[in-house]
Amino acid sequence: NHQGKEDDSDVSCRKRKVLHLVSQWTSLYKDWLHEDEHLKQFLKTIYRNVLDDVYEYPILEKELKEFQKILGMHRRHTVDEYSPHRKNKTFFHQFSLKENWLQHRGTMNETEEIFCRVYITEHSYVSVKAQVSTSAQEILKIVAEKIQYPEEELALVTVTFSGEKHELQPHDLAISKSFESSSRMFVYRKDLTDSLNPFTENEELQQRSVRILGINTWDLALELTNFDWSLFNAIHEQELIYFTFSRQGSAENTENLSLLLQRCNEVQLWVATEILLCSQLCKRVQLVKKFIKIAAHCKAQRNLNSFFAIVMGLNTASVSRLSQTWEKIPGKFKKLFTELESLTDPSLNHKAYRDAFKKMKSPKIPFMPLLLKDVTFIHEGNKTFLDNLVNFEKLHMIADTVRSLRHCRNNQFGNEVPSKEHHELKPYVHHLHVIDNQQALFELSHRIEPRV
Repeated sequence: NHQGKEDDSDVSCRKRKVLHLVSQWTSLYKDWLHEDEHLKQFLKTIYRNVLDDVYEYPILEKELKEFQKILGMHRRHTVDEYSPHRKNKTFFHQFSLKENWLQHRGTMNETEEIFCRVYITEHSYVSVKAQVSTSAQEILKIVAEKIQYPEEELALVTVTFSGEKHELQPHDLAISKSFESSSRMFVYRKDLTDSLNPFTENEELQQRSVRILGINTWDLALELTNFDWSLFNAIHEQELIYFTFSRQGSAENTENLSLLLQRCNEVQLWVATEILLCSQLCKRVQLVKKFIKIAAHCKAQRNLNSFFAIVMGLNTASVSRLSQTWEKIPGKFKKLFTELESLTDPSLNHKAYRDAFKKMKSPKIPFMPLLLKDVTFIHEGNKTFLDNLVNFEKLHMIADTVRSLRHCRNNQFGNEVPSKEHHELKPYVHHLHVIDNQQALFELSHRIEPRV
């Protein structure tokens, strides 16, 4: 409603702008709107008001149709239908956003993908990206290929934190939300199912780690980039807001973001695991050189997420203390690593990284923990309300930071495939074998290079 002597053209123009804004907002964030009753009621009210106004301002008809399209409403409405004399009030009571256009995300749970950890030892696991509906047999097949062990001789067993054990049958759903929080999944030899003794950290397992030496470094970096891009490209901008503002935990609203953050952590652990499982000094030197080259290739491919993870993995205390190994690294590789390392320098608010990243053309994958740190810093360093008014300056700063995701994804990666087909490359990169216990990593480090 308006008061005063405004021209009808000014009023209708302003109403069109408001409706256009609401339409854009609804289109962008509709996946989350079903979670808030106030937002659903707000959209109902807006829709109701537009239907009232469209009779007096026929110019709104175009925006109304666009709004209906976004809401997913198939009924065709006209100006005459909503004249004051023909309004059907019962229609508004029947109108339900949830039924007409918002499919509850709970129905999508079976197709959601998460990282599933299948433990080979107490502190060593294979990371498997799989859907919630994936069967135990499918998980077991992936793990068997990863650890090069006959699938028919293995079994999947869930072990709760209280010690209760349960063998999964082939068609059982291996992953569920409740399972994640209450137990771990182990792989066992079938002939030892009664005693349930998991694999030990043995020489055979250590020898498998050097398989990476036979893989082309550019191809390996490319596969890492393609995998990271699939995770990064699935992140919705709103996930950064939920991650920052929802301290109480809104995991269902940050699923894709959480996957990429977990991947970054696992790549870091993978680097340390591969090096520390290699007991032969000469091969360990080759591994360190290879990881330095892979990090350089990830930077060249504009994948800063894996680049940071690999450099941090090489700088892990259990790896950086290997003086015998680092002494044998050629000078040109040490110089290259120093240059790469300088990009991760946190001084001056990561100026080196920010300057280099700004010069890179899109598409590119940012180091997500730093992007989240920026949003968090803006959120916690500025009040949302000043004198009972919204602090739009703060919201603009957050919006600019979040909007950087769009710039990174302006173009798509070309899905370049490795130059030489390597049958082990994709499963090797997609299902990383890592040791996630720092104490276990230090024990391995001291075992291969004891303290002098």
